[in-house]
Amino acid sequence: QVQLVESGGGLVQAGGSLRLSCAASGSIFSINAIGWYRQAPGKQRELVAAINSAGIPNYVDSLKGRFTISRDNAKNTVYLQMNSLKPEDTAVYYCAANKAGSIWFGPLGKYDYWGQGTQVTVSS
Repeated sequence: QVQLVESGGGLVQAGGSLRLSCAASGSIFSINAIGWYRQAPGKQRELVAAINSAGIPNYVDSLKGRFTISRDNAKNTVYLQMNSLKPEDTAVYYCAANKAGSIWFGPLGKYDYWGQGTQVTVSS
């Protein structure tokens, strides 16, 4: 089992920045990638960024240049730096862990462990 705990959400004005953290514990040796999903009210959950065990990041095209994902292996923590935030970025953000051998990005990405989510609200 893998446990994931997100932190760093909050309320920010448009144009501001937030950094989300995802701390992993448990059977982390079984993890290939950590991804960040978001779900806005009335919308489907979407995978916005992920980083694999080799440190290779991937982003949904619409967020490239504004969001940056990184990892600190010593702390078993993955970060999502979000800059130039817009009201449409308002959502609950979840981190999730992908098992080794599974597709870790794109529409076929498969994630097996989930955090509890953290709310990000961007005011206009």
